[in-house]
Amino acid sequence: MGAQEDTALVRRGYEAFTAGDMDTLRELFTEDAVWHIGGTGPLSGDKKGRDAILAYFGELYSRSNGTLKVTLDDVASGDKYTIGVQSGHAERDGKSLDQRIVIVFTIAGGKVTEVLEAPDDTAKASDFWA
Repeated sequence: MGAQEDTALVRRGYEAFTAGDMDTLRELFTEDAVWHIGGTGPLSGDKKGRDAILAYFGELYSRSNGTLKVTLDDVASGDKYTIGVQSGHAERDGKSLDQRIVIVFTIAGGKVTEVLEAPDDTAKASDFWA
């Protein structure tokens, strides 16, 4: 697959995430995919395997009481990585979180194999999700 296909795959993933379409998301990840989350909060660390990644997505919605909204601001693909820049908003326990996050996708054979999630302020994100 080339850059154009990888970009389309990431866009499809964001559309599925926004729609809560877990079946489509499940198709986009390899079974052994890994999602790395920076910071020191309760959601930080590595999510190993497609099921753990989908459970992480569910945890985000659960902790935000369904208020999490993610917008893909831009996506670009190179030879090795596809980069998504997103804006996110969530509310929880009387607090709100508005952040930009860079997501670095590694794609092979038409599926996501690895992801690095890097919020613009890991301390703020950790505090919010705690």
